[in-house]
Amino acid sequence: MTITFLGAGSMAEALISGVTQTLYEPKQMIVTNRSRMERLTYMQQTYGVRIETNKEQAVKEADIVILAMKPKDVAESLTPIAHAFHEQQLIISLLAGVTTDTIASLIGKQMPVIRAMPNTSAAIGQSATALAQGAYATDKHVHMAKELFETVGIVTIVDEKHLHAVTGLSGSGPAYVYYLVEAMEKAADEIGLERDIAKELILQTIIGAAHMLKATNKHPSVLRKEVTSPGGTTEAGIGVLERYRYQEAMIACIKRATERSKELGEALLSSVQ
Repeated sequence: MTITFLGAGSMAEALISGVTQTLYEPKQMIVTNRSRMERLTYMQQTYGVRIETNKEQAVKEADIVILAMKPKDVAESLTPIAHAFHEQQLIISLLAGVTTDTIASLIGKQMPVIRAMPNTSAAIGQSATALAQGAYATDKHVHMAKELFETVGIVTIVDEKHLHAVTGLSGSGPAYVYYLVEAMEKAADEIGLERDIAKELILQTIIGAAHMLKATNKHPSVLRKEVTSPGGTTEAGIGVLERYRYQEAMIACIKRATERSKELGEALLSSVQ
């Protein structure tokens, strides 16, 4: 099995790190990109993968081709090398907003395509990844993709129409948590806690809350009420969040990110037609 990565960014690196630790040998990985030779050299020296400056050759050798370039570059990247693909290959796309039909159309063949939406926590093996099956992909192809992404976290299978929602929820989700932590760190500073102490407390609070949600299967509203004593400190804090419409803001945030995914996908589709 040979896997070629078209693109050598952070998500490609995270996946290579996971796959080469548990599933495949580094020599089974080929990495290529548009022009950054220093990045390819880094990938080779760090992970022991093969590098290839000739994209056409990299594709010809592959059993699985992983599209990891920027979504806006997909047409420019695929069209010149479309002839190098063959229908026995599996294409796995990491490109937000780019449909499986668009990819097959750019290549001009009935290619099996699986779309994947991981998140940046893949870098530490904690991604929440959603996979969607294209028209020409089989259950065997889905299994192959699932096996790959389970090396960097959990995997859920969804219909392709739901990938915009996945992008807005879990694809962008780590940034929402980081934004919350930023606010908690600023608050800790204003109430007089040392930065190192505050960071440790904040991180363990978030980790502990996530584990509680996973371990107990209780609805988050139930867990929140269990922490919230009448007239206590938590109730006072939650009251402020309610006045600032915290939940409404978060819901609007996720909806807007989902809408933006749709907008980007539609704009990209128009540009390649």
